Order: sequence, then C-alpha cells, then structure tokens
Amino acid sequence: MSSMPHASPFRRLEGEGPTLSFSFEGEAMTARPGDTVAAALLAAGVARFRATPLSGAARGPWCMMGVCFDCLVEIDGHASRQACQTLVVEGMRVRRQLGAPATGGDAA
Repeated sequence: MSSMPHASPFRRLEGEGPTLSFSFEGEAMTARPGDTVAAALLAAGVARFRATPLSGAARGPWCMMGVCFDCLVEIDGHASRQACQTLVVEGMRVRRQLGAPATGGDAA
C-alpha cells in the first residue's frame, strides 16, 4: 500500500476559501479553517494514518467521531492524537503513528 496521497473519494462541497498550511510525513498539505486533521488528510488522498502495534496493519479513520481510535497520529511530537477530533492549526506537523508510542513518552 502506498504511504502517500492518492486519488481520494472525498470531495469538498464548498468552493474556494482561505487555507491553512501543515505537513504530513514532511510533505506540505493544506486545509480549510475548521477542518480536522482527518478531514484534511482524507481530502488530500491520505488513507493510511497509522500501523497497528502487533501486525503493522494499516489503519485510517473509521468512525470520524472519536470512538474507534483508528485515526491515531503524532502531532507536533505528541503521539496518540485522534486526527478526527483535532483541528488543523497553521504550521502543524503531523506524522503517521507506527505501532504503539514508546513507553515513558507522551501516550494519551
């Protein structure tokens, strides 16, 4: 499975508007004010947000309401953040979460 963006089935309903800049895995991305990290990444064609700790299976947003935890990412160095519950902020750095966060680190 490709790790970076591909054609996305998710489309924005509204026309042009102001944007915010953030990065995912070091690649520049854009979002609209009010977008969650998950919504912005899905609109950009990113489907794989994390890998499970045991098997390394790819996971991405499922419920989009904070229940399933399949959208966990690292945001500005903080692991286990729910992408579907976090609004994009200008300059935010988002990384794919690979497995479980290191013990003693920032686990939420």
